[in-house]
Amino acid sequence: MRVIIVGCGRVGAGLAESLARAGNEVTILDVTSEAFNRLESDFPGSAVRGDGTDEDVLRRAGAEGADALFALTEGDNRNIFTAQLAAETLGIAQVVAKINDPVRAQAYRDLGLATICRTTMLVDALAQFLGMPGDPGETGVSTATGQHPGGEHHDTAATGPAPRPATEPAATEPPTEPAATAGDPAGVETATNKEPRAAPNAGRTGDGRYRRPWKLLRRNDERRGED
Repeated sequence: MRVIIVGCGRVGAGLAESLARAGNEVTILDVTSEAFNRLESDFPGSAVRGDGTDEDVLRRAGAEGADALFALTEGDNRNIFTAQLAAETLGIAQVVAKINDPVRAQAYRDLGLATICRTTMLVDALAQFLGMPGDPGETGVSTATGQHPGGEHHDTAATGPAPRPATEPAATEPPTEPAATAGDPAGVETATNKEPRAAPNAGRTGDGRYRRPWKLLRRNDERRGED
């Protein structure tokens, strides 16, 4: 199995070691070379320095057509962009994004991304320690409940295209924001599911050009030691 891991923190490095030593073809990426010090000196996979939110970097690392990709950096925004790029552009069927914000994790599951949320896993584990019933949906990877844009090719590859009605199809409605559930943190309102919109000139540089929106979002992520 060919696996791509983006983010060589403690989780990414540990997963890469485990999968590679089990005989899988593993490539792990990180933006800093120092992060690869977390890998054993005899790591049997490949380590590539590069930005996992860059499509060209992922292609050079062999991500196109890989069996699985795990986005495990410390930044939720970076993981979301990487996962969407992997699923929608590179044709990777099994994609998981680590999203530490429970509300956003649920929102992106509804939009078609499998996620793992460290926050809800810890809350659930600690509650069970005190004898409270656990939430079965929070013990590991939460599979997507919706379908990401462009994700239809994963289904039609196995079953063929869905039959189309003879009459003109009704226009499809865009996905709605998910309502807060009982498992959401207390005090979090549904409105926090919405991504903030950039001001009209938010992305403009001094020479009048615009940056990619994801670069603006990435600046909000703290660059600290990963878990």
